[in-house]
Amino acid sequence: MANDLVNKTEKDFESIKHVDENGTEFWYARELMIMLEYSKWGNFKNVITKAKDACKGSDIAQEEHFADVGRVLKVGNNAEMEVDDIKLTRYACYLIAQNGDSRKKAIALAQTYFAVQTRKQELTRQEYEQLSEDEKRLYTRKNVKDKNKYLFDTAKLAGVKNYGKFNNYGYRGLYNGETAKDIANRKGISEKEDILDYMSSTELAANLFRITQTDEVLKNKNIDNEDDACKTHHNVGQAVRQTIKRIGGTMPEDLPTPSKSAKQIEKEKNKQLKENDKKKLK
Repeated sequence: MANDLVNKTEKDFESIKHVDENGTEFWYARELMIMLEYSKWGNFKNVITKAKDACKGSDIAQEEHFADVGRVLKVGNNAEMEVDDIKLTRYACYLIAQNGDSRKKAIALAQTYFAVQTRKQELTRQEYEQLSEDEKRLYTRKNVKDKNKYLFDTAKLAGVKNYGKFNNYGYRGLYNGETAKDIANRKGISEKEDILDYMSSTELAANLFRITQTDEVLKNKNIDNEDDACKTHHNVGQAVRQTIKRIGGTMPEDLPTPSKSAKQIEKEKNKQLKENDKKKLK
């Protein structure tokens, strides 16, 4: 029973996680507030203040974990309202949970969840930059896989039944008209293989941004039919492409294709770990 609660907590918290264009994970405080069963923003901000104080007390740069932002939220009758919010790192969420009212079941579960996951799943930008390209690919590929699950759940609620069609609309927007099959042909890989396994960390990051932003737009606009969901995915893909172009980046179709798949790299990594374990036992 306890494991079921922890698993549900993990799914709930991961479902409100966002990923920016650099592949960095974050949470919005107002969404976390609801998850932690707080109904008033003023009361929750008091908890955030305590968490910030704890961050300072640990000699950790507060601004790296708590970033003030403005957001436009949907309210009654599809009206929009601008509110202040805070972008939080996983560590900031952990501190908030630690300083929340532990009499709330959601807080108690969150304290356990974030304590375990803070160092297990998140890499700081500095740590990420120190990874090799293969390690970056595996890390970002896992994020893409995880966020794709949430996107498909959201797409299902939006009325999508043909996921292949829905997926291709996103690829067409990002890859200037190319479908998954076109991308596979260009990369010279079998249609049975996952094209995401043959992408560099940079190309994966572009797709991660496409996925997370489509998920958010589908939710924010309350899309309720497959055609609009597909159009939304295509539009987001195009927007990501235009962003890459505007900042002078390399178009995803022009990025080099790695010689090894992510699965092959992971297999080799696991084999090496087993060999290292055997050496330790000798």
